[in-house]
Amino acid sequence: MLTVSLLIEILRTRPRQIFWLVALSQTFLWLVVPSIFYSAPPGDVAEVLAVGREMAFDASFGPPLAYWLAEIAMRVTGNHIVGVYLLSQLCILVAYWALFQFGRATIGDRHAMLAVLLMTGISVFTVSSPDFGPEILMMPLWALALLFLWRASGEGKEIYWLALALVIGLMLLTSYLAIVLVAAIVVFLAITPKGRASVMTPGAGAAAFILAFMLLASIAVLKQYGSLLFPDIAQLRKLAGVERSLVSGLRLAALIVVAHAGAIILIVVASNLPRRKNAEAAVVARAPVDRHARVMIYFFTVVPLAAVFLLALLAGRSNLSMLAPLLLLTGLAIVLAGGDAILLYHQRVLGVAWFALLLLPPALAAAGVMFLPTIFAADLKTAQPADTIARYLTENFERRTGRKLEFVAGDARLASLIGLASQRRPHVIFEPGKGLPQIVKPEDASQSGAVVVWRATDNVGTPPPEVRAMFPNIVPEVPRVFERTLHGRAPLVRIGWGTVRPRGEQPQ
Repeated sequence: MLTVSLLIEILRTRPRQIFWLVALSQTFLWLVVPSIFYSAPPGDVAEVLAVGREMAFDASFGPPLAYWLAEIAMRVTGNHIVGVYLLSQLCILVAYWALFQFGRATIGDRHAMLAVLLMTGISVFTVSSPDFGPEILMMPLWALALLFLWRASGEGKEIYWLALALVIGLMLLTSYLAIVLVAAIVVFLAITPKGRASVMTPGAGAAAFILAFMLLASIAVLKQYGSLLFPDIAQLRKLAGVERSLVSGLRLAALIVVAHAGAIILIVVASNLPRRKNAEAAVVARAPVDRHARVMIYFFTVVPLAAVFLLALLAGRSNLSMLAPLLLLTGLAIVLAGGDAILLYHQRVLGVAWFALLLLPPALAAAGVMFLPTIFAADLKTAQPADTIARYLTENFERRTGRKLEFVAGDARLASLIGLASQRRPHVIFEPGKGLPQIVKPEDASQSGAVVVWRATDNVGTPPPEVRAMFPNIVPEVPRVFERTLHGRAPLVRIGWGTVRPRGEQPQ
């Protein structure tokens, strides 16, 4: 007699309830872990907030929407980083919801839920989710764009053309990766019969008219952004450039495979690849899928990813984070390829494997912050004592000058941490030539003074040449050593620092 596990039975009978359980559980876990265990933000969050602090519109650092939203989230939560973590998880939640709605409309509730379960095994939607930036914000916008495209072209609801134009406008304010999606949408509508018929409507015409202006403005500033969309083709004429591109391509392909490791495990367990005899299988069936939906899912799974992969190969850069929005349909494509009736073997083992993929990554992230620096002397970004560093340097500057700390400069990571953790939220001045925007200039600090920081490499705190070039009159101080909350074998954080005196003040 065939027995069906409770998880599979609930999935077949109440897929929507299972979706909200899965999505909200993951949101809660990845909100709690960084909020409690991270003493410093992961990835480039500090730099994102340093740029967002200025609330500027400058083509030198690309579309600003993600930076603005990060700063707004900080201010709404009383200058606490938890606001940014919450914003990041809300982006993931909306992306899951949009994907689930798209899946329900194309391959049915049950199979859409299977696709969402597979997404918990893709690291860019879990482990990388607290690292808020343009790529994280692009996820819900990308998913909503595909959902609205289906509503408009697949279901013939004209109002969704305007919704699609609005979402693409927000995408253009977030990342120039939106241009890849716009190009893919145009090609898809041109090559599919249903797509060609759907654009011959007033709603599609109005949306195209609106998008034309947005695209022209984006393309006009694209070269200033220095985007991956404009790779340096001349470098490929050199042997070193070709080698770098090949290595970059291989590395990016390996990163994509590793990012899908959890999903691969679920597929292996569920499909009975080990060929265990007499293995029982639960059947999760669906109605036949519309041809337009089938083409759309496969097209937007493969084409944008292939285009960005080719551009990354030509540019010689392999950044997995920029690919995160393009992996949204991977689960749907796998489930669609599984057929109208998917057999799920080893139900209990499958349930355990899925719960492990849901719970273990946040648990390991928390344990890593606590034990990796202690046992293996790992210098994790998330274990740096940001509050202690910011408090010491802020109080020291204000005690010496009698003024509030308004500017901090030097090493991008350290300066951004101080700009984030200090109660004063000082402006951050980035070093020239580091690929970071120069919204605040070194001369802006001449009137109010500044704290300049760098990684100390000697006992006298000699500033690096680039720091000395920024501030020729800097007065270096004795390097300061900061202990971590859990020290263990991890090296102490040694910071070289100095002050730029406010104009008219004599050194004490």
